Amino acid sequence: MRCKIIYEDEELLVIHKPAGLATQSAKVGQSDVVSELKGYLARKTGGGPRKEPYLGVVHRLDQPVEGLLVFVKTQRAAAALTRQLQKGSLNKTYVAAVYGIPKAPQMELTDSLVKDGNAVRVVTGQEKNHPDAKEARLSYRLLRSFRPGELDEKLTGMVESRKTDAEISILEVRLETGRFHQIRAQLSYAGLPILGDQKYGSEASRELSETLGVRNVALCAESLELVHPITKKKMSWRVSPENKIFQNISN
Repeated sequence: MRCKIIYEDEELLVIHKPAGLATQSAKVGQSDVVSELKGYLARKTGGGPRKEPYLGVVHRLDQPVEGLLVFVKTQRAAAALTRQLQKGSLNKTYVAAVYGIPKAPQMELTDSLVKDGNAVRVVTGQEKNHPDAKEARLSYRLLRSFRPGELDEKLTGMVESRKTDAEISILEVRLETGRFHQIRAQLSYAGLPILGDQKYGSEASRELSETLGVRNVALCAESLELVHPITKKKMSWRVSPENKIFQNISN
């Protein structure tokens, strides 16, 4: 099983999803988190011909994005966490490695997004031409930034040459809305494309990602906080990103 189980009880299942694995796929035969966890739960109860175990999907992560996900094992837990998600009391924090350095150490971004096939487009300022646009809000905080030359020693082993012209920042991101591909699209529109993002990256960020060998989106849902649906206890979890760009920069 590619998922790592972080916490489990009679109501909840919290996992660390790896990059590259879909949360739930519509394609027959394609491996995804839901099929892995249902298989795990079936084996745990002894296997054999029996009713498929209940597993409720509360929220999702894009396939190339890693991080924490919570699933529910009962319908009462599903109802409780859905309410928390709607009220904003189920909190998720992301960390992103982006190309560039933000102008301000903290910023709130509000944009309008429209679905465009399997992607979204930012249409901020053009809302009258896009009545189906959805408001997307997030905030980010600069954790660390590196200017050209400051990463040379840290990136040794990732690139053949120790000399880079890279400007890279690590951002902590919090969502206020839950739009499709929101973080990736909004940060790119703000001039801070996420490394490893082929869909929303700029030419410069894609080139740097290729140079550094960053093949998955450098975005991780690193922390999760919720109220247990039955005990009402406040619970939280945190993981470290597996993407090597974070590991090299933090060393």
